[in-house]
Amino acid sequence: MYQVNVLGTLKLTRAFLPMLRANGEGTVLNLTSTAGFTAYEGGGGYNAAKFAQHAMTGALRLEEAENNIRVIEVAPGLVRTEEFALNRLGDATAAAKVYAGVEKPLTPEDVADVVKYAVSLPHHINLDEIIVRPVAQAATHKLIRKG
Repeated sequence: MYQVNVLGTLKLTRAFLPMLRANGEGTVLNLTSTAGFTAYEGGGGYNAAKFAQHAMTGALRLEEAENNIRVIEVAPGLVRTEEFALNRLGDATAAAKVYAGVEKPLTPEDVADVVKYAVSLPHHINLDEIIVRPVAQAATHKLIRKG
């Protein structure tokens, strides 16, 4: 988790920053998670990686504003994907329980729409942090399940 979320973000950003600076404007968008704002039981490794990614994004925004680079963070809550819960929990039954009874969790397409909106705004507009959750998730720790 740390390797992909933190070091991967760091290395990719470092690779592109010189080109963005040379262009005179640019956008960096990091896809983090609400797990980077609030810790929860059983999420220690993921929380740590996403907290670090969130902090890097905030620092980058401060460092690159003078270079006319906007830095956007999109932090989704519960997003229903087949791969995420299965990879994280390692068991199909446990993965299915993550979404059980939740009406209309977010989809990858929902998150993609938010990303598209954020980067398509005029360059002088920066959406620093966008938290996107399904209505059934009022907070990281409050998830409404029916049935």
